[in-house]
Amino acid sequence: MHTPAEELRTSCGAGFLVFLLLDAAIARAQSAGTFERTGDMRTARSFHTATLLPSGRVLIAGGVQSTTLSSSEILASTELYDPRARTFGAGTDMTTRRRMHTATLLPDGRVLIAGGYGAEGALASAELYDLSTARFTATGNMITARGGHTAILLPSGRVMIMGGGSWPASYPPIAPAEIYDPATGAFTAAGSYVGRNACDFCAPAIRLADDTVLFPGQYPTQIYDPVSDTFRASGMTISDQSNAVLLMNGKVLFAGGESDAIGRSSVAEVYDPKTGTFASTGSMGWRRVWHTLSLLPNGMALAVGGETDSCMANSCSFAGSVASTELYDPSAGTFHATGNMAAARETHTATLLPDGRVLIAGGVSYGGIGVFGGSLATAELYTPDVLVPAPTLVSLSGDGRGQGAIYHAGTSYVAVPDDPAAVGEDLDIYCTGLTDGSVIPPQVAIGGRMAAVLAFDKARDLPGVNRVRVRVPGGIAAGPVVPVWLTYLDRPSNEVTIGVR
Repeated sequence: MHTPAEELRTSCGAGFLVFLLLDAAIARAQSAGTFERTGDMRTARSFHTATLLPSGRVLIAGGVQSTTLSSSEILASTELYDPRARTFGAGTDMTTRRRMHTATLLPDGRVLIAGGYGAEGALASAELYDLSTARFTATGNMITARGGHTAILLPSGRVMIMGGGSWPASYPPIAPAEIYDPATGAFTAAGSYVGRNACDFCAPAIRLADDTVLFPGQYPTQIYDPVSDTFRASGMTISDQSNAVLLMNGKVLFAGGESDAIGRSSVAEVYDPKTGTFASTGSMGWRRVWHTLSLLPNGMALAVGGETDSCMANSCSFAGSVASTELYDPSAGTFHATGNMAAARETHTATLLPDGRVLIAGGVSYGGIGVFGGSLATAELYTPDVLVPAPTLVSLSGDGRGQGAIYHAGTSYVAVPDDPAAVGEDLDIYCTGLTDGSVIPPQVAIGGRMAAVLAFDKARDLPGVNRVRVRVPGGIAAGPVVPVWLTYLDRPSNEVTIGVR
């Protein structure tokens, strides 16, 4: 019996090897560590969402357009950014005007838009964007109206809605957790939190490498287990941190924030899920809140923009939005400056694109106390030192389309229409683009349903290729060309097919 590596070389020949070399290439970027302007959005906006779609385009949805401190319009409009043309095109309107909502890419390729704030306060409504029709349709309402929350795609394919508040209450309690099921279009209550105290500038919930969820939006900080549907205290309490990101080593970086005691903060901490403890790490070069924090494929975390304070002696005052950015190096535990943006901005979005660049879009700009520049339509691209492309599933044709290089686990037999996979069976998927040494698992969808990821590692005898072992989920429609794709660091791969009986 041949190994899968030998079978791949034999069936795909030289074309397969060329495909792998091209796809797995990690290119040294020109003008590395710099920002450059890209096309402007059609509408100035902040507090919007940006979602990378399987097509490679970015869906910009909703937000608020503010012209003065007292004049603003909440938006239902959307637009689509095309990374190849570097332009924004008009999209269809959502069913509801909303800002500070969430947008979650589902395993079937649709996008769930949930909650946010409308003109009258927090929203319970939710809607779905269908890429095939480019239309939004209403889905079930949330149990609790909320904005400023987090949405986490769980291993089951359902979406956890966590935290947020119900403005216009003066200081609302944290909204209870609930779960959206794409199969039924309904929200149901989740387990109860183990704390009742709200925070001000809450960091987002973070899905950890073991598929539990860290929820720092309450005191005490707590962990959600999707298997038992329960929360437990993490054992530690952190200060008012406003942003967080999961690192390749499985730890969580918290950076920036604001509190009454210290104002805007440059403090950073790292949470270790293995020990359940927080530890201080190097501080940012700037005090920041309302900034973005993004994990790059090279393992660095990129902090962009936000608003800051100017401090003298023991006194600090608001100093407006910043154009500065910096990178966190987990191996050194330090931040260092990288290129500045063309525009100072906050409450913008940052989206890792298929080619490895980061799209920074919109936001607002303040020049200082009482100096408001309004919402921004401008967008910029950050180019890191190394461009790492999005993952690619290997196909037998060698072009990334059609029948996937997906094997019955532990064999050299491909899950083709004549020898299809079965529900509950384990499969070995071959792909490129996973980061060496990372503990962050990819998310795999088969037939529009999430597949349990059992293991992922380097493929033996195929340099630059990864192997992902998954279990075929139930509830999918059998057939000879069932679609398969994966998402890694929020970047969807290409789509291939397998046979399923």
